[in-house]
Amino acid sequence: MLTDRALAGVARFDDLHRLTIFADNLVPHVLRVDGVQRYDDRLARHIDAGRLLRPGPQEREIRACAVHACAQAATRLGLEERDLDHRLWTRGQGEAYKAVPRHRCRSVWY
Repeated sequence: MLTDRALAGVARFDDLHRLTIFADNLVPHVLRVDGVQRYDDRLARHIDAGRLLRPGPQEREIRACAVHACAQAATRLGLEERDLDHRLWTRGQGEAYKAVPRHRCRSVWY
């Protein structure tokens, strides 16, 4: 990721402020555990049971909603989105987040 290279000091980019969050499955998971992102009850039960999601609209919507929520949160907090992404990803390494299943989807695209 470009942000990681910049943070490590091995690369310099003049337009990092234009980056949004990386729409992996950890950031939406952190948002869900923290009560920022909520899922339909049926979808939540499916994820909580550790079952895979099929590639498609549900999984894309989870990621898209995380991007949207983080864009709004970053603006309100006066942060760049990439910095909020790093904070949330780091937060997701905690035991409280690892104890709860996150959504999973097998795909060749990510």
